[in-house]
Amino acid sequence: MAVHLLSSTGSAMTLHDSFGRRIKYLRLSVTDRCNLRCQYCMPAEGVPKLRHEDVLSYENLCRIARESVALGIEKIRITGGEPLVRKGIVAFANRLASIACLRELVLTTNGILLRELAASLRRAGVNRLNVSLDSLKPEVFANVSRGGDLTRVLDGLDAAKEAGFPAPKINVVVMRGVNDSEIVDFAAFAAARACTVRFIEYMPTRGAQDWRNLAVTGLEILSRLRDAYTLTPVKDESSSQPARNFRVEGSDGTVGVISPVSQHFCGTCDRIRVTASGIAKPCLFGNGGVDLKPHLASGDNELREVLRQLVWSKPDRHRLSTNASEGAWVAMSQIGG
Repeated sequence: MAVHLLSSTGSAMTLHDSFGRRIKYLRLSVTDRCNLRCQYCMPAEGVPKLRHEDVLSYENLCRIARESVALGIEKIRITGGEPLVRKGIVAFANRLASIACLRELVLTTNGILLRELAASLRRAGVNRLNVSLDSLKPEVFANVSRGGDLTRVLDGLDAAKEAGFPAPKINVVVMRGVNDSEIVDFAAFAAARACTVRFIEYMPTRGAQDWRNLAVTGLEILSRLRDAYTLTPVKDESSSQPARNFRVEGSDGTVGVISPVSQHFCGTCDRIRVTASGIAKPCLFGNGGVDLKPHLASGDNELREVLRQLVWSKPDRHRLSTNASEGAWVAMSQIGG
């Protein structure tokens, strides 16, 4: 039986889950490949790669995007793996940007290839960038990313600014004994570059029993920041934003704290995900998911109905917590975390 989730607001449609949350954000992974091997994301040897024939074509990814927007999705984030390693990504971004009623197209990258592609991505219609950057020290960055070159990322940030992108959001996964000594340095980086640095709690996604040894809670991160700076809360335009943001006194830079484990934000979650292989997931840490590939062979109405049902199946919250004895195995690079 069809579940009716759509309501009309003028000419726009809205999409709600069974808990009344409005779902308007799609994270769309275009590849499971990555040119880094970050410690918190995958093992040193990487993860088993999808076969070429198992990765959705750009045409099918665009179709999923169009039908999602028709249902009420307003924001699409291109993710991976590392999206910039897939050939044709700029033309694909341009196709997404041309979808009627899509309000925002953003992209998350590790920045390694950003220097070469920033200007083209901006011209293609990408509105904003998120860049993963876990250390400002070359040797620590190389260690965390298992071989990444910090200079390339910083050059990529400069190229993005020159291309006309607004100040990016810099994502930092905080790990005790690894990069937590740089929390204050990153706040200074945000102030100097007038950008946003978001500190993300380490999540137990690798199944490790000792994951809590690496975890630094959002409250501790904020405490360290307040020891060094006067922070003024920034009112978010959207109540669904996962970060609690603060202005760094005397600058246009902001810092944010994302606490998915110690203080989950599931009550305002507005997103769904589709992997590069076409698995639609209502929750990053949930076991549920729907393979969209069989439905892509059918008409648009069937695809929309499957997406509606997916949204309706979205759980009230994920089950990660600081009390978990061991982490859950989540293939972040394959889901587009």
